[in-house]
Amino acid sequence: MNRFDYIRPASVPEAVAAAAEPGSAYLAAGTNLLDLMKIGAARPRRLVDITRLPGLDRIEWLDDGSVRIGALVRNADLAYDERFARSFPAVAEALLSGASPQLRNAATVGGNLMQRTRCAYFQDLSSACNRRAAGSGCDARGGENRLHAVLGWNEHCIATHPSDFCVPLVALDAVVELEGPRGVREIPLDALHSLPGAAPQESALAPGELIVALRLPAEAAVFARNARYLKLRERTSYAFAVVSAAAALDVENGTIREARIALGGVAAKPWRASEAEASLAGTPPTTAAFANAAELALADARPSGDNAFKIELARRIVMRALSLALEGTPEAMPALPASPFSTIPGSNHVS
Repeated sequence: MNRFDYIRPASVPEAVAAAAEPGSAYLAAGTNLLDLMKIGAARPRRLVDITRLPGLDRIEWLDDGSVRIGALVRNADLAYDERFARSFPAVAEALLSGASPQLRNAATVGGNLMQRTRCAYFQDLSSACNRRAAGSGCDARGGENRLHAVLGWNEHCIATHPSDFCVPLVALDAVVELEGPRGVREIPLDALHSLPGAAPQESALAPGELIVALRLPAEAAVFARNARYLKLRERTSYAFAVVSAAAALDVENGTIREARIALGGVAAKPWRASEAEASLAGTPPTTAAFANAAELALADARPSGDNAFKIELARRIVMRALSLALEGTPEAMPALPASPFSTIPGSNHVS
């Protein structure tokens, strides 16, 4: 491990000032950063420890019905918060489908948003990776790439974003609150993560900017009765998504008033399927309508290597997530959160 300075600021302004120095990185639980430092994929010259910053570990319900979640709230604490899970069940399901209980007890909301790709070539220092060293190339293009991106990729990078949590958040119009050297601002979560350019930039954060909170609008709770997150992985638990989908429906008198759809495991960012959503508005919730929405969601998909199967798989996962959302949010979280192999009696296991 490389040598680095360690700083523990007492306030957000102190943290921002410390992190403005080139080569700095924020440290919370470190469930991703410390692993990358151990293998040499991340080599910060300064760690700014934000774990004890006051006021960032709260879940606050605001007067307008929205919820503000501090960046240091633990994933498990948020997933098991009864009011939050009732209001945003797909988000709770996504949280509980990620990592292991031990990691969820440590990992933070802000860290989850900023976790880096699990592409093996990014983590392997002997491989060319534009994310790790801009201009070095992308060995994933000609390597083992069956789990890589099918949407939004280019010749410079075919990595995917690993978060489960971010997928339903993007579908529900979550907003990220930031504080940096130039002051306070907020951006839609959908704009936080970037698609690859010639030199892949992973996020819209400016140097030194710190995520201080995440906010979900009150309107997102209208989907609470019909919302699901579905994740297909190569083993039952503690695995990243091959593909995943969040689906939420607002149904009244047999007609879909509004739909929300986002996909995970298919691009360098959580992928909002806006055209698919629009196609469902004002229509009956039929199998044909869901199939058309799934086609629209993957209309621009193309394989980046040996992963053509992911396109059809993602279509099926979108259809399945919409069908499960229509059936209604379960009163109790399934024993295997987000899994297509539901433990609810009578569930249809066919995608």
